Amino acid sequence: MPSPQHPAYPVGLRLTNRRTIVIGGGQVAQRRLPALIAAGADITLISPSATPSVEAMADAGEITWTRRRYEEGDLTGAWYVLVATADRAANDLASAEAERNRTWCVRSDDAEAATAWTPATGRTEGVTVAVLSTEAADRDPRRTAAVRDALVEALRDGTVTAERTRTPGVALVGGGPGDPDLITIRGRRLLAEADVVIADRLGPRDLLDELPPHVEVIDAAKIPYGRQMVQEAINQALIDHAKQGKAVVRLKGGDPYVFGRGMEEAQALAAEGIPVTVVPGISSSISVPGAAGIPVTHRGVAHEFTVVSGHVAPDDARSLVDWSAMARLTGTLVILMGVDKIGKIAEALIAHGKPADTPVALVQEGTTSAQRRVDATLATVGERAVAEGVKPPAVIVVGAVVHENPMRHQR
Repeated sequence: MPSPQHPAYPVGLRLTNRRTIVIGGGQVAQRRLPALIAAGADITLISPSATPSVEAMADAGEITWTRRRYEEGDLTGAWYVLVATADRAANDLASAEAERNRTWCVRSDDAEAATAWTPATGRTEGVTVAVLSTEAADRDPRRTAAVRDALVEALRDGTVTAERTRTPGVALVGGGPGDPDLITIRGRRLLAEADVVIADRLGPRDLLDELPPHVEVIDAAKIPYGRQMVQEAINQALIDHAKQGKAVVRLKGGDPYVFGRGMEEAQALAAEGIPVTVVPGISSSISVPGAAGIPVTHRGVAHEFTVVSGHVAPDDARSLVDWSAMARLTGTLVILMGVDKIGKIAEALIAHGKPADTPVALVQEGTTSAQRRVDATLATVGERAVAEGVKPPAVIVVGAVVHENPMRHQR
């Protein structure tokens, strides 16, 4: 048994295809098994019962489940054992067998009786952070978890940097609906590593203040271009900076491929042989209604939701939206970029049979401190939008879900 005055020796175990035994199928196993599966371990679970999640792992063939209690000899040939039952006597027997077999053994019920400890672990882009207390008397899992979380977050957001080999190219990053906390972890990390950031007006602007001073930030709205050359000029700026060997981030609002013209940029870069990474973002089409208390689907109310662009009016020859089909749908209709066209859109929906009293909500600056919501119906939304001075960016939700607002009951 390890001496209590000596700290644990940290080491990384390589368990790929190596026999690993987990005794007990409860909550501890449920938390630990995914990491063991990810490590490629050959896992046998020994337990008469298991949580539904653990049972699903067995059904999927990720682990082998022996449905009985631990028996002497079960640990033969094992490299690593996790003992996680509520039966102290059985745990003692299993750890004693592991000791005789010189098999590293972790115990969930008694860390001092174990020969190995599981560190608080976090991962980010090829780096694993594992935190152990240096002394047995100070093994507070909340403290080690807090240290881990702080280190992983610092690596992810660039507060702590680690040298890494970077391939010059362009990352099309979806910044989410506006709240800087809603960008993905990968998006935030790529921002921290960028040499150049070309940002949309609708991207999460607060994130730009966090960038190191050497990062060149370019406002896409201020790139010189003629009226019909907006996207072409942005494409060329991405190409020019990438060809200089720089790591370039194209920061967009929402998701790059949801009315974000991300595919046009990806195609332009691919034509020049420039590597492109696409980082999905949280689309405003679902996040902004949610932030305003509107579920885009709800049992018994809406079994579908459809997202359309409203930047072209229904009577415009360029419109690709079948508004007659939209009017026939019984689910939720989410309209992006349609504030200045909502009057004509509402008229078209009513003309094609949508009830004039269908509820409508306009959510401006969703997920930000400036968020506000204006409610109306199809019959009144055009006038309401003008009277209330609703401005882009705003997400428009049409359908019965507008009235399914759980926040109304929390006031």
